[in-house]
Amino acid sequence: MAVVAQQRTLVGIAPACAALSVARATFYRWQKPKVEVVRPPRPVPRALPPDERKMVLSMLNDDRFSDLAPAEVYATLLDEGKFVCSIPTMYRILRENQQVRERRNQLHHPHYKAPELLATGPNQLWSWDITKLKGPAKWTYFYLYVILDVFSRYVVGWMVAYREAAVLAERLIESVCKREGIEKGKLTIHADRGSSMTSKPVALLLSDLGVTKSHSRPHVSNDNPYSESQFKTLKYKPGFPDRFGSLQDARSFLIDFFEWYNTMHHHGGLGLLTPYDVHFGLAAKRHAEREAVLVKAFETMPERFVRGVPKPPALPAEVWINKPKAADGLTDELHIKF
Repeated sequence: MAVVAQQRTLVGIAPACAALSVARATFYRWQKPKVEVVRPPRPVPRALPPDERKMVLSMLNDDRFSDLAPAEVYATLLDEGKFVCSIPTMYRILRENQQVRERRNQLHHPHYKAPELLATGPNQLWSWDITKLKGPAKWTYFYLYVILDVFSRYVVGWMVAYREAAVLAERLIESVCKREGIEKGKLTIHADRGSSMTSKPVALLLSDLGVTKSHSRPHVSNDNPYSESQFKTLKYKPGFPDRFGSLQDARSFLIDFFEWYNTMHHHGGLGLLTPYDVHFGLAAKRHAEREAVLVKAFETMPERFVRGVPKPPALPAEVWINKPKAADGLTDELHIKF
């Protein structure tokens, strides 16, 4: 528009607008911008005066009506032979005072910091949980307790029982810690906030063993992802029965499953190694053997490998539960691939 104004004395407004593809009407509107006139709101003769509005607001905030909707207040007053104002007027008064939503004092869940746990080797961080297995009849269940090493995904201990109880969890944790030779101050056990996980006997046992306890945040389902993923692997495995006929039946099936899971299941999060290999320090050896196989394959058939010598999947160096954003740069949630 400024260019058109500069050229108006030389070539004229119409040729300048045509050359710049600007409508002349737009140029003239630009010269005389609209001045918006702010008019005060028109008074409504039927509106309640300020004193009555304060009275209505005070009545709505009274202990008698503070937890009732305006329609309930309106109906209650009519039953008592009183009319103060209409329901829409009550809403308008509440809206003017930012009280259309809940007017009572509300309890709020406190903010819980996400647990940020790191493991760089086996027996540094364990995760444990309990899941239900369907029993022989409707509404009957068996309870499977599983303790998982987060770094190696190795199931270090499990138990199936008729009930969920803190005393059973206490026995399992104590026996597994002894079998794995856990030293004081070297292990953290993470769990959700189930009754057995947060029970006093389990907390005292962990304190006596010198094990640090960690819990998921309340109402957060993905703070214990490794145990949940392991349960999914169990229940989606071909051959997993819809129901177990007895406790002995469940134990027989689980013995075979955990043997397969620990020693034969090639885990995507472990560079396609088994949990047994990683847990017992065989990962480097297996990786070297696979690398030698791939080098030999390349030397035999180099035309098949257009990108050079293939490499086996990398070994895990560290594993996080809720990796910090500063260390990740992307997200603080851990995504598991099975």
